[in-house]
Amino acid sequence: MKYAPTHNRVVRGKRVHETAKERHSKLALEIRGSELSIDHIETEFLVPTIESFIETEQVRKLKAKVKLWIKAGYPPHIIGPTGCGKTTLAMQVAKELGRPTVWINGDDQMTTTNLVGGYSEMESESLRDKYIHNVWLTKDKTKYRWVDNPLTLACKYGYTLMYNEFSRSKPEANNVLLSVLEEHILELPTMFGEERYIKVHPDFNVIFTSNSIEYAGIYKPQDALLDRMVAIYMDYYNFDTEVKIVQAHARISLPEAKKIVKVVRTIREKLPESNKPGTRAEIMISQGLKTLGNYSNEDFEQICLDVLATKIGSQRETLKKNEDIKRMLNKACEDTQIGKNNVTIPDVNICKTSTLP
Repeated sequence: MKYAPTHNRVVRGKRVHETAKERHSKLALEIRGSELSIDHIETEFLVPTIESFIETEQVRKLKAKVKLWIKAGYPPHIIGPTGCGKTTLAMQVAKELGRPTVWINGDDQMTTTNLVGGYSEMESESLRDKYIHNVWLTKDKTKYRWVDNPLTLACKYGYTLMYNEFSRSKPEANNVLLSVLEEHILELPTMFGEERYIKVHPDFNVIFTSNSIEYAGIYKPQDALLDRMVAIYMDYYNFDTEVKIVQAHARISLPEAKKIVKVVRTIREKLPESNKPGTRAEIMISQGLKTLGNYSNEDFEQICLDVLATKIGSQRETLKKNEDIKRMLNKACEDTQIGKNNVTIPDVNICKTSTLP
């Protein structure tokens, strides 16, 4: 019998099996897809860019202390009052480490899933094979898709994890960090026999920031976790540093920056710990005045009241403080001409920051 490479039979139905070439192409596409997803992750979760970072001797010492403990292998825990600049300091240190940085903000709804990830999607597949006449092959398959959250991403790829507002998370949500910081192993709550343990990448780092214990909504972390990190207590910057920060953000004249900082610092000394206005309030006042343009004494006073009212309390309490603020303003403005907007910034060292590649 002579072999015939072709035949005239008509094949009905779809082909079920893949050829070897199709399988290799599909595998290559999946590998390439995972690479693209990592690039997307690095773009999506990079630490937010800060407009400018002021370098003074006080700032350099704090930054050097944070870097010291990172190099020694202990995560720094920067603790300080609201608006003192601890988050900006941590962001700058993370940038200078030269690794992509993922970000997470703690709150009382934080869970372990928010840190490590979980099964976020379920995909169902159905196959109906009618290749042979009167014979049906039915096959149903359900796939669960695991999605990594910031801690898992940082541990896998050696990113820097910025854990902001750490003390606002409930302690039980952070138990997973114990093995990460001590044994350098991350345990995942996976199913179906998947990889359960991840060895922490040698380039992994984590920086924590927290408000002081006097603030509302603060949880005391477990001692076992605090023993594995180094606390760096931070207060408001000194007068000269705050003046340079205000200048860099609002581009106002040196006398006006000094006046604003002096007013806020004077009010800060007279308020309880949890109500003290920080450097952020000084920046807001300066930007409000810059937007206003030429302004009078009354305008200056109103801008200050608008920004500081949330720190002082209710509207009734603000009215009580009105005379005190007027007196502070008069004292702070003795040697400063109000309403003059010079945009020169002498003697300010600004470190421009940008998103990491």
